[in-house]
Formats: sequence, C-alpha cells, structure tokens
Amino acid sequence: MPLDLVSHSDDSLAYSFATSYAGVVSFLAVANEGSFAKASDRLGIGRSAVSRNVQKLEAQLDARLFLRTTRSTSLTREGELFYKNCQPGVERIVQALEDMRELRNGPPRGHLRIASTPGFGRKVVAPLLSGFNARYPDVALELMLNDRPCDFTAERVDVAFRDGRMEDSEVVAKQLIPMQMIVCASPKYACEHGLPRHVDDLDRHRCISFRTCAGRIAEWEFKVDGLPQKRSPAARQIFNDLDLMLQAVLDGQGVAQLPAYMACDSLKSGRLLMCLAQHAPDDGGHYLCYLSRKHLPARVRVFVDYMTEHTRALDLHCLTNTITNAGASIAPLVSAD
Repeated sequence: MPLDLVSHSDDSLAYSFATSYAGVVSFLAVANEGSFAKASDRLGIGRSAVSRNVQKLEAQLDARLFLRTTRSTSLTREGELFYKNCQPGVERIVQALEDMRELRNGPPRGHLRIASTPGFGRKVVAPLLSGFNARYPDVALELMLNDRPCDFTAERVDVAFRDGRMEDSEVVAKQLIPMQMIVCASPKYACEHGLPRHVDDLDRHRCISFRTCAGRIAEWEFKVDGLPQKRSPAARQIFNDLDLMLQAVLDGQGVAQLPAYMACDSLKSGRLLMCLAQHAPDDGGHYLCYLSRKHLPARVRVFVDYMTEHTRALDLHCLTNTITNAGASIAPLVSAD
C-alpha cells in the first residue's frame, strides 16, 4: 500500500473516531436533557457545537436521530434504538469512573502486590501483614520474595521493599529504617576461636558469606579510618539465603556480616555477639518504594502508612544500642589470636 494512502487512511480513521465520539457524547446529552440548549450547558460547549456534532453523527449513521421543532426535541425511532444500544456502554463507563473514584477516595479494597527481598520479607514484612489485613479486610495481599530488583510495570507490583542505596529516579523511595551491616558470631564461636578485632583479622577466621542473585559472592563492607573499604575474606561456608547464614552463625560455624534486622533479636538475647562495630559501614537504608506520589489508590496509601509506622516501631536499627553491651560481653570471651 502506498505511504500516502496509508497516511490518508490513518487520518480518516482518527477523524472518524473523533467525530463519532463527539457526536455520541452530544447525542446522549441532548437525549438525557431533552434539548440542545440544556445539553450545551451540561457539556460546557456552545449550542451550535452540539448541533454540529449531532449532525455529523447523523451523517455517519445515515439516519435522523431527533425530531426538532422550535418548542421541543424528541428522539426518532432510529434515535431511540441508537440510545438503547448506547446505554449499556454508557453505564459501564460511568461505573468505571465511579470505581476509579472509589479506589482513590473510598474504603481501601482490591488486590495489592508486594515485592521484597527474601530476608526482609520473612523477618519484617510478612509478620506485619496479618495486622494490616485485620484493619483492612477488603484488601487482598500478595507477597513475592526475590533478591533481584522488581520491574514495577512488567510484574504489576504496587509496593516494593528494597535494601541499600537507591539509584532509581523513577520510583518514590521512602526510607523505613537504617540498613546497618553487623559482623557477628555466637558465644560458642567466640570461646573457641576468639573474635576479630580489626578487619585484617578476618582472614584468620571462619567466614560465612552470601551469594547474590547475580551469582557473585557479596563483598563485606567496612569503614576504616573514615574511608569505605570492601573485603572478600576466604569463606568456609557460602549461602544464597540470609536465614541459612544466620542459623549457621547461631550454630557456631563462623563469623558473618548480616543486616541488623536479621541479627537484632539474637544480639539482644545474647545468642550472638557483635564485633568490628567501630568499622561498621555507612547506613544504606531499607526503603519502601512505589511508582508515583500522584493518584495512589487508597489500598496503596494505607499500606505505605501502615508499614512505615509498624516497621519503625520494631526498633530494628540496633547497632548503636548494642555496641556498649556487646563490648562488655566480648571482652572476657576474646582470645589473644
């Protein structure tokens, strides 16, 4: 097909659609209001524009839709049939508009898809979902756990929990709590092997490392003499799951660098000991992310507020609170290695 013909066809289609749409809207307004004058007031356009739109629609349909006199306007038989056929579509459009308003301003309801890293999802997000459901029973929740960053559009994700420094400018990222990385070991391990006093000591310890979803072994991050520093100590054990790493540390298998939210409870109970706290890296942050601040459905807005409030109430940023206690506990356990 020649290019100019294709272009002309596309233009004709666009013109036909625009004419039909304007004509149908004007037709329905006149039919509902009973006059062209009232229809023009309802639509906010001139009476002559309403008349032209209806005339173009009648020409397209090759049918007269209204009987018009100086005193009255009524539907022809063809007009009544066309109005009857249009009515279900109009009702569906009105219902769709009402549904959108209700999603934005009405009681929270609908399906909410949530993405999170496995460790944070199991430890923090999942335990809070029952309380959210009790408060908002009409919101159905779906939690997906994956180490890789989610694709909000392709995976139809409403809210995502992400760890570390945020670099995606297309999402709204709200920091929930600090992301503190803590090197820790069990009292059993400390008694048998001592604890590292400096990052250089890690090469002499049984280190447990994490393999990322990309397949690489995550580096350990520190701050030495005020500067960031990364280390890759030789690992005796490697896991791609933080829960398994934590369990191995609790079992006395070695030393690991874990997010504070994973180790916090065990540190408070004395099941774990902290070391190298003076070399802890800068906070990376745990973030709650979504695509836009505008036009958020009610279910997303209340979920963001609920999770922000209840996550912060868990007091999982325990590095500062435990340094003093950890130091007192470590002193008698550390050997002279």
